Amino acid sequence: MSKESVIIPRKKPNWLRVKLPIGKKYTALRKTVEKYKLNTICTSGSCPNMGECWTEGTATFMILGNICTRSCGFCGVATGRPNSVDWEEPDKVARSIKIMQLKHAVITSVDRDDLKDGGSIIWAETIQAIRRANPMITLETLIPDFQADETSLDRIISVKPEVVSHNVETVRRLTREVRIQAKYDRSLEVLLYLKENGIERTKSGIMLGLGETKEEVVQTLEDLKKAKVDIVTIGQYLQPSKKHLTVKRYITPIEFEEFKKIGLALGFRHVESSALVRSSYKAQKHLL
Repeated sequence: MSKESVIIPRKKPNWLRVKLPIGKKYTALRKTVEKYKLNTICTSGSCPNMGECWTEGTATFMILGNICTRSCGFCGVATGRPNSVDWEEPDKVARSIKIMQLKHAVITSVDRDDLKDGGSIIWAETIQAIRRANPMITLETLIPDFQADETSLDRIISVKPEVVSHNVETVRRLTREVRIQAKYDRSLEVLLYLKENGIERTKSGIMLGLGETKEEVVQTLEDLKKAKVDIVTIGQYLQPSKKHLTVKRYITPIEFEEFKKIGLALGFRHVESSALVRSSYKAQKHLL
């Protein structure tokens, strides 16, 4: 992964081929989602791990609309002026989870820099509504940085999700290009604040294949460890469209395994590292 070895790949390698989801549990959940027109990131984002997660009773939901106020170079979510907040959304998400009979749910959202609270009030109300309707559910929240506003972060902390995740996405050098309105150190600050103020399990994710070096990936892992992060996911960046950043290189399974070993040696509680890993991959396992 040195700078000298970066080349533009022509086609996806064999290890990025996805098996079609199968199984009774997956089929039943798919029918439920279609019947009730439930909105999951699993389906709208065409996640490669959908079948595996659904079979284990886990799914991911996005709140606060589908238009983001930020324009990250890697993300396929639409950018622009978001619609007004749907204050009925917490109950809608809670009802969807109950209908799907999920054991574990991951909640994420677009960035809402247009809102004074960054959307944190809806975030807290959604978690509370989910727990009321699904008393046995466990939750992971994949949150934006809320511009490191402590009042907003405190709202998340107060409703006590089992896992709180915030992704650094890439190495320090590439952050300005990959996450235009985000800041590498601000993300680390958010993760540390969460951990030091009562969140038992914190989590972050990195995409590879954007031109980073091995040394930079290891440095990022070390930075996350200093921020007291417990769980790390490492996956392959895939270009959502021709308008987005190009894939500079496909990382090999051997390299992913090496990063997993490095992460575990640094002391992370869990490290998920392979080409098809996404933020919520094996999310329920991270409660152990």
